[in-house]
Amino acid sequence: MPNTDARLALIHGWLSHELRLPRPRIEVASSDASFRRYFRVWAPASTYIVMDAPPEKEDVRPYLKVSQLLEDLGAHVPHVHAADVERGLLLLEDLGTTPYLQRLERGGESELLYADALAALANIQLRGAAACAQLPPYGRGELARELALMPEWFLGRHLKLALTAAETEMLGGTFELLIQEALAQPRVFVHRDYHARNLMVMSERNPGIIDFQDALCGPVGYDLVSLLKDCYIAWPRARVESWVSAFRARLLAGGGPAGASQAQFLRWFDLIGVQRHIKVLGIFCRLWYRDGKAGYLPDLPRTLDYVREASGRYAELAPLKRFIEERVAAQLPRANAEIAAGGARAGAHP
Repeated sequence: MPNTDARLALIHGWLSHELRLPRPRIEVASSDASFRRYFRVWAPASTYIVMDAPPEKEDVRPYLKVSQLLEDLGAHVPHVHAADVERGLLLLEDLGTTPYLQRLERGGESELLYADALAALANIQLRGAAACAQLPPYGRGELARELALMPEWFLGRHLKLALTAAETEMLGGTFELLIQEALAQPRVFVHRDYHARNLMVMSERNPGIIDFQDALCGPVGYDLVSLLKDCYIAWPRARVESWVSAFRARLLAGGGPAGASQAQFLRWFDLIGVQRHIKVLGIFCRLWYRDGKAGYLPDLPRTLDYVREASGRYAELAPLKRFIEERVAAQLPRANAEIAAGGARAGAHP
């Protein structure tokens, strides 16, 4: 029997015999960029979500820890009804089928949706000092490993660029600057993927928050830029700055880490955004070449535009902006077109 079928049989047995849900009906709900899968379960009284995390691939204990921390802060995360840690199974509250991205792309609700998302994020940051202390630090090692994904997977593997010694030195210097800037920011509870695909539209206690298991104690601007410079949807700069200003005002009112000025807070926001988007360029390509998941490649141009735009705002990043414009930007459409036309395959070496 294939492993997938074995896991489904395991889930059926767990629900029926151990949790005693009568005649549960199971359908695939979603998968994510990891080895986790999610199934929607219909029981007579309610619906639930089963997280299937094969223990040899994924450990559910970080999820359970962060879930409890966020729930204690009042965030609307899926309540955990049952857990089998050894077998990698969780029975969760069903937060529905409507991610923020779906509503935002439809139009007309962005101000209300972002108001709720920003309020929830501010609450986590203002109340989350004790929770942050229980998380691993978003330290130099993590930041450096993330930045290194871009030269390997985006520049080398996807664009097939051979960097000169000067370009390698420039990237190294830029990455060191971004690391130092990130480490200089005040520390808060960081979800790490607080964006429109991981926020669910709820009729009560909006938004529902998912995919938080990799949370760290890190830079105050990180989740804010994940939300407002979302890799899956973009907004005009003036609108983004308005949201950033409103968020900073909320932090100021609550005694949170809002910086000495709006300019400093925007700098924090922009520079940690460059770090995040450089990382994401690498991750999206790795998801294709290593894991066979091509669905993120169309979002590469938007993500690269964020890096280019922010780099144009700060003199320290001018060399990075020139490198993108002279060596990178024109190569991305070609590389994506090759994938779309079947000119490359997952796992193939360049």
